[in-house]
Amino acid sequence: MAVHVDILSGVGVLTLDRPERAHAYDRAHLADLESGFDRLAGSVPVVVIRSTGTGAFCGGADLRELRDADPLSALELASQRVFDRIARSPAVTIAAIQGAAVAGGAELALACDLRIVGPGARLGLPEVQHGLIPSAGGCTRLTRLAGASVAKQVILFGVELEAKDLSRLGLAVTAEGPPFEHAMRVAQALRETADPVAARLAKQVIDHGDDTGSLALERVSESLLYHRRSATSEATD
Repeated sequence: MAVHVDILSGVGVLTLDRPERAHAYDRAHLADLESGFDRLAGSVPVVVIRSTGTGAFCGGADLRELRDADPLSALELASQRVFDRIARSPAVTIAAIQGAAVAGGAELALACDLRIVGPGARLGLPEVQHGLIPSAGGCTRLTRLAGASVAKQVILFGVELEAKDLSRLGLAVTAEGPPFEHAMRVAQALRETADPVAARLAKQVIDHGDDTGSLALERVSESLLYHRRSATSEATD
């Protein structure tokens, strides 16, 4: 099995386990990733995504499957659908990254709410050099998170972002110790201190964007939270 699903002390853990292929995924592995994530996101407020070993976080799509793909399969783009499902999930998601997050692996990391990186981590989107584009959210999410200039450097010119770059640009937090252990500490702290409903609403407002609609969503969310707190207080009196 290439994807392991666990719940450790109330935190969901999704582990990619295909080190012989740098944790690259094909359709079967994407299906396992999706079903495993859905199981966790439905039962825990925080999910950590990691991989085994130290060589890579995820090498993206398995090139052997890409060679056999027909043009129409790009329209289905299962990876975009799965990563968007992760990004839009009410669960808070953390990517614990050691080694390379490349192509689809970078897009999986960018779909998470937080990235925690070890000293050897690097992020790259080399698709243009292979006649493709980052189409599982890479163009869109990297631009939103780091701006058009950084996105163009990475996507058009093949610049790889190392751990120090990711931290400097606000794309990741540098791990204190092994990335997975740091991610678990952060996940535990969030689970123990943050109200899960408030965290879910805050995530939705942040992801909605900086516009009038987002401000309105802030007001509605706050009203709902005040009403819930008031009702809880009355019930305990």
